[in-house]
Amino acid sequence: MPTEPLPDVPAASPEVIDIERALTRVTYLSTRARQHDRLMALAGVPLDRAAVALLRQVADSEPLRPGELAQRLGVEASHVTRTVQQLQRAGYVTRVPDPDDRRAQRIQLTDAGQEAVERIREAGARGMQLALADWQPEELRQLAALFHRMVDDFLTYAVDDEWGQEADAPAAKA
Repeated sequence: MPTEPLPDVPAASPEVIDIERALTRVTYLSTRARQHDRLMALAGVPLDRAAVALLRQVADSEPLRPGELAQRLGVEASHVTRTVQQLQRAGYVTRVPDPDDRRAQRIQLTDAGQEAVERIREAGARGMQLALADWQPEELRQLAALFHRMVDDFLTYAVDDEWGQEADAPAAKA
């Protein structure tokens, strides 16, 4: 499959290349199956990676329609449907009527789902605390601020499948 050059995208600076490499390493380390299994064991929550991603997304937003969840997670709607069914059977999510369209439904966490997300986040934070134990509080504050800024910028300037077109960018930037 031929690849096309990225139009109108400036070459990355050495600093950006270094950041991209570091993020790739962090992503790889945090998404390994063994790491996920360990995190689930520590949290006491027997869920696969897709289910955890969906639970976290629902926890971080108001109830969403399955199609909105699929879009936010970057997966096919059928994938979300299967995962929602799995989570519903396990008692972690429920379907509620969409207040804007009573024919549609939204996915909402149950109390058990909220507890599961909290346990997963707590287990993840404890692991991160161990890894960053030698960092000074000011370094941790700076890192957190920079990560939040980076994520916000990624969301503002997200590049969709049509490289160079802004997706989710504000309509007008002044």
